[in-house]
Amino acid sequence: MSNDEMRSWNDKIIEEFRANAGSVEQFGGKGLVLLHHKGAKSGTTYVSPLAGFAQGDDEWLIVASNAGRDNHPAWYYNLQANPETELEVPGDDDVQTVRVTARVAGDDERDGLFEGIVAKAPQFGEYQTGTPRRIPVVVLARA
Repeated sequence: MSNDEMRSWNDKIIEEFRANAGSVEQFGGKGLVLLHHKGAKSGTTYVSPLAGFAQGDDEWLIVASNAGRDNHPAWYYNLQANPETELEVPGDDDVQTVRVTARVAGDDERDGLFEGIVAKAPQFGEYQTGTPRRIPVVVLARA
């Protein structure tokens, strides 16, 4: 998929997410979040639809799987450079925008979090077995 095709696909997902209180049919309902992130080099603001895993009311987990590719996704580097950001999350009647601070889970913490994520979404385990890199888990805590 070209970059333009990927942007077009993402734009459609974002539009459906916002129009349906965070529910996207293709992904089985409310399993996505919209991550806002600022380019580490460009300073450009981006929005990426990602699988998101709520941890209570104040934390969300996202996985830098990049669909099992051998490199981290661009948003991962952007969050390292600019960890203060926003996250759009599904609500009861609409989408809620939450200010968050991103941090990469340490090795021991990551293992437990990743195990829980794989129990809910097995494709992340498949992504990990398909790449030699250790796929990071990013914790987004309400600011």
